[in-house]
Amino acid sequence: MANLGELERAVMEELWAADAALTANELRDRLVLAGDEGRVPATTTVLTVLARLERKGFVTRSRDARPHRYQALLSREDHTAELMHEVLDRSSDRDAALARFVGTASRQEAATLRRLLDELAAH
Repeated sequence: MANLGELERAVMEELWAADAALTANELRDRLVLAGDEGRVPATTTVLTVLARLERKGFVTRSRDARPHRYQALLSREDHTAELMHEVLDRSSDRDAALARFVGTASRQEAATLRRLLDELAAH
């Protein structure tokens, strides 16, 4: 799974936050509200980004209605987990990378990791 560019990330953040699928115009309007006043993307730019995200497997679009509506295929958490796996897969020493990661975890994160690993071991 590829990393996201700045505008791709902004589009995905809006799709992840949405309660329903959105049109390119709705996304553009949300990006205007959330973004920098000087950087208002055109609808065609949003459509280009959506097409790239669809090819990358991040979004799906309705094909039965116009205008098309777009929604995320993966949750934000799924995307983050896939990125973590990609980084580990590229590591020459997976155990050392995991050890370093765990060593930098806060107490709360460590407790979450411990609980999740205990649940995994119990199944």
